[in-house]
Amino acid sequence: MNAQHLQPTGSAYFIAKETEFPENHTLSILVDNEPGVLARVIGLFSGRGYNIDSLTVSETEHEKHLSRITIATRGTPHVLEQIRHQLERIVPVHRVIDLSVVAKERGQERPLERELALVKVQGKGEDRVEALRLADAFRASVIDANTEHFIFEITGRVSKIEQFIAIMKPLGLVEVCRTGVAAMNRGAEGM
Repeated sequence: MNAQHLQPTGSAYFIAKETEFPENHTLSILVDNEPGVLARVIGLFSGRGYNIDSLTVSETEHEKHLSRITIATRGTPHVLEQIRHQLERIVPVHRVIDLSVVAKERGQERPLERELALVKVQGKGEDRVEALRLADAFRASVIDANTEHFIFEITGRVSKIEQFIAIMKPLGLVEVCRTGVAAMNRGAEGM
């Protein structure tokens, strides 16, 4: 069947320019620190069939009882703009910024993004020595060790974390725990 003869779905999310392709975006959302806010925010994504690749939440302004939600996701710019507008309508949401769009407007490739991971590797002999050598090259810290395993702490860009994990797999990777992306834009202005 020809795509031009398809009936509209009734959802504005399928009205995207044919030239738009999904992109990775990082959203920063300032919200009241109260029960149920996170569920309402992520409900906008799940209700529309969009995955959240990374989600971090923490209270950032204790006196004002405000939390910052950072979401890394993938979608067309049109759809992400609509999600941003719908997020802004939720009552406990104070501000929504697409950090990826702001970075591009400023001539930067991406916002500053960092992630923390704990990586458990077991091994003996040469694999153990190689894991320590590579951890040093990646500036990963040993935070726990015995004669059979290491637990490394590594911080950096998502790509660095993923590369470190991939390199540790053949050396005895056992377990990984990641925090999710923390992000903000360069410059003197705040959120």
